[in-house]
Amino acid sequence: QVQLIESGGGLVQPGGSLKLSCVASGRTFSRYTVGWFRQAPGKEREFVGAVRGLGGNTYHYADSVKGRFTISRDNAKNTVALQMNRLNPEDTALYYCAAGQSIILSMIRTETAYTYWGQGTQVTVSS
Repeated sequence: QVQLIESGGGLVQPGGSLKLSCVASGRTFSRYTVGWFRQAPGKEREFVGAVRGLGGNTYHYADSVKGRFTISRDNAKNTVALQMNRLNPEDTALYYCAAGQSIILSMIRTETAYTYWGQGTQVTVSS
């Protein structure tokens, strides 16, 4: 069982930055692929980015955030962070982290591949 807790959301002006954190329980966290997803009001939840586990630590991003968002992972602290730069109003959403094991590359952007989910943290980009 893995519990995930996100933090770091808030209100930021367009062009600003925020850093979200996802802290996990569990001693085998390094084995998990961890993904970030977001859901804006009235829209479906969408993939933001992910980092694979099991020593692979490869990173994957949605085209909409590539070059602006960066995922980092610290297995010693059971933490995955999402650094978000050059935010714009379209980034406003509830952001979730999720974790799953043995997620094949072709499924890494699919929310049903992830077993565990946090409660979400709100990010609002507005002037």
